[in-house]
Amino acid sequence: MEFPSTTDPAPPAEMQRVAAAGHLAVRRTAGRTRLARLFQEGAAKIRMPAVTDDLFEAVLINTAGGLTGGDRLAWRVDVGEGAAASVTTQACEKVYRAAEDRAGVWCNLHVGREASLAWLPQETIVYRGGALSRRFEVDLDAGARLLMVEATVFGRTAMGENVDRGTFRDRWRIRRAGRLIHAEDFSLGPEIAVTLARGAVTAGAPAMATVLLVEDEPGRHLDAARSILGDRGGASVWSVGGSGKLLARLVGDDGYSLRKRLVSLVGLLNGKAGLPKTWSL
Repeated sequence: MEFPSTTDPAPPAEMQRVAAAGHLAVRRTAGRTRLARLFQEGAAKIRMPAVTDDLFEAVLINTAGGLTGGDRLAWRVDVGEGAAASVTTQACEKVYRAAEDRAGVWCNLHVGREASLAWLPQETIVYRGGALSRRFEVDLDAGARLLMVEATVFGRTAMGENVDRGTFRDRWRIRRAGRLIHAEDFSLGPEIAVTLARGAVTAGAPAMATVLLVEDEPGRHLDAARSILGDRGGASVWSVGGSGKLLARLVGDDGYSLRKRLVSLVGLLNGKAGLPKTWSL
């Protein structure tokens, strides 16, 4: 038996990649929101803590512990007519340095007539050299309500990290009663720090968040939302095709200061449902 020479180059190692998907469907039955379907594949796991009221709460978990180049993760949530659900994550999603390609995340959300969904994941943390492409496709039936929060932190400022390079892509398409009411494409990279430093972006702040509320009368929250945001953010209200929406943007010097204001803002917009249990400061 011949053994390879120690001077021969080692064959390239094939890196293991995440390929995961999770699907959660809930329906209103006998006066309560109950689980109708649960599908989990690969590193995508969904857990449902016990709740005492009608609100159904689900926690999304990526057991891979983070994302890097070539990873693929897909989530689907269906909320049936008249049901109410809150979806969050167990922890912050981490996007690590990518040697090649980028991580891909797809989120497909459907909210039925007179139903409500609060999409409240914890922050996404992008490390130096991280590469992420994320896409949201959201379909709301007539009378549906959506509260959607996405927060991103570039590096861990407490550890002295500076994310100067990487790639971050975010695409949202939200429809209500078949009509497009919100669309945005956000792109950073490859020189992330240079772009963030611009006054029209975050003026150098490494933490940012977008909050979107779609309901019939979101204007009733506008003054209180602006009071919470202060001079590190802004909020506006529009009516699009008979659908009302409140859109807020906020920035922070680190994840902790950003979350403190997010906690107040979500508490305002989510009513009696409040904050997910995993959102402990």
